[in-house]
Amino acid sequence: MPTDLTVTRLSTTPIKGLMLHHPDAIEVRAHGAVGDRQFYLVDETGKLQSCTRNPGLYGLSASWTPKERRLEVRRGDEVLAAGTVEDGAVVATDMFGLRTIEAEVVADPIWSTLFSDLVGRPVRLLRARQSAVDVRPVSLVGSASVAELARRSGVDAVDARRFRMLIEFSGGEPHDEDAWEGRQIVVGDAVLRAEGPVKRCAATTRHPETGDTDLQTLRLITDYRGRQASMLGVGANFGIYGDVLEPGRIAVGDRLEVGDDHAG
Repeated sequence: MPTDLTVTRLSTTPIKGLMLHHPDAIEVRAHGAVGDRQFYLVDETGKLQSCTRNPGLYGLSASWTPKERRLEVRRGDEVLAAGTVEDGAVVATDMFGLRTIEAEVVADPIWSTLFSDLVGRPVRLLRARQSAVDVRPVSLVGSASVAELARRSGVDAVDARRFRMLIEFSGGEPHDEDAWEGRQIVVGDAVLRAEGPVKRCAATTRHPETGDTDLQTLRLITDYRGRQASMLGVGANFGIYGDVLEPGRIAVGDRLEVGDDHAG
């Protein structure tokens, strides 16, 4: 197993699809990092919406204070909307056919109006009872893998934020993480289990701040890695998912210890 693996960046966002925050530490539980992807958008049919087909979400950031139940959405220094979140009807949302999550519709219509105007069609803001993570509660990618993509692509660097991974780490060889499936990872106070690869979507082709399509990541990944199987079908895989075996605190600078044997 690789050694000298260190957490270099953590990435969360209160509203799925909005700009990432990079806290110094997070608390992970069975459903993921506390406060991460707490809110998400659905269209009129109840279908999950993300930044992949909604570039109007780029450049927006959100803050969520659970104790006061206060949500705020900004573009730069401009506050677009802010207020106390009141829950409405309970709904269920399909997550890519892999699971169903329960959520409350955010009752105040200012939020649906705001996001509908931003994406150009009717959408609703929902608050997940746990978390609206895509497939598994944790995702990880190594900086060596990102550097290898840049090298193979003939560019100086690739901004890892475009992959929107919860945990980035340094050390090891490119794509070491692909071989960890089923193994236990101790990081900070938490114990994780590595799961399968992350099938990338077109959101990774967009600049993480502007939303401009500026790097053909899917083609570049498959050019040197081929199309590979994943929980979401065959595609361009990059990074891995993980489950939380034991909750705990994870901080930038923590070491990752990958077990030699598969986790039970």
